Amino acid sequence: MPKTTLQRIVQLLGFCVLGLSFSLPAAHAAPDGERKVSKKTRVAKVVKASSTRQQAKARSSKTAVVRNVTPARLSFGQMAGLHNAADPLSLKSSVALVIDQDTQEVLFSKNDHAVLPIASLTKIMTGVIISSANLPMDEVVTVTQDDVDTEKNSSSRLRVGTSLTRGELLHLALMSSENRAAHALGRTYPGGLQTFVGLMNAKAKMLGMKDTRYVEPTGLSSLNQSSAQDLATLVNAAYADPVLRELTTSSGYQVAVGRQTLQYNNTNRLVKSPNWDIGLQKTGYISEAGQCLVMQTKIAGRKLIMVFLDSAGKYSRLADAERVRRWVESGPVAIPKLKIAEAISRIDG
Repeated sequence: MPKTTLQRIVQLLGFCVLGLSFSLPAAHAAPDGERKVSKKTRVAKVVKASSTRQQAKARSSKTAVVRNVTPARLSFGQMAGLHNAADPLSLKSSVALVIDQDTQEVLFSKNDHAVLPIASLTKIMTGVIISSANLPMDEVVTVTQDDVDTEKNSSSRLRVGTSLTRGELLHLALMSSENRAAHALGRTYPGGLQTFVGLMNAKAKMLGMKDTRYVEPTGLSSLNQSSAQDLATLVNAAYADPVLRELTTSSGYQVAVGRQTLQYNNTNRLVKSPNWDIGLQKTGYISEAGQCLVMQTKIAGRKLIMVFLDSAGKYSRLADAERVRRWVESGPVAIPKLKIAEAISRIDG
């Protein structure tokens, strides 16, 4: 066969094979639509897996939060069952006492001999000791690390190194329940803190407060304990001091700390109410004591002393005081004393 004919036949066969390769898709190649579906499927799987991990993480986080929740700590009064005692006024305080300051007549009483932690009601006795000592009120006292609360780790706006006069510290302690202020007053008392606490207990004994003891001047310790009867006695004695009357009922006070001026307010909002004529007051709270309040006030022409201990809610002690005020204004008949369900001389912490 001529060479040129053979070359043409080879070229023709090559063109046929080349054309056939273009017309038949490769066995391993997927159609475009299938490639798109496969890609979407892979993306969907990745998104789903990520979502599943996030949901699992969220569930785990929620579970961790729930597990770390600490149950509310019961007060000593709750543990003793004092809240089980009903009363005609449906008070939220497990302990209450209302007496006529002039006649000593008991108008209302509920578990009044129960001995419980008294929280910042302690500061009334702190004020009594400082005010009666005739120390210079313009003397500058500096807050130190010793005044920082390690009992409850409570906060304070008075930083270590802050210098105020003794009078300013007393004002803040009685009006705003400033713990570092109260502790600094006791620490810098002539003879030191232990001497000061000794004087607090000696004064309580002198007043006939048989159910009362103090271990420090702020009330942060649950070992500071008393009864409603004893606290009524203390309020009556403190009311005789015009300085304590003025400072405990002051609605607000400013102090200069460095370049700042700090505004403090009274912890008892009733002092601003036109419905109340309050001569002396103090609030208090730690978890062991519940919400506490003592007041000297005038209602329906009568000078009264009110004591509320171990109240269940943040504002319930004030609501209890309002209930008693309306009850007195309505002309109450003496209510028999409500006895403690179980005899309690002292509850140790």
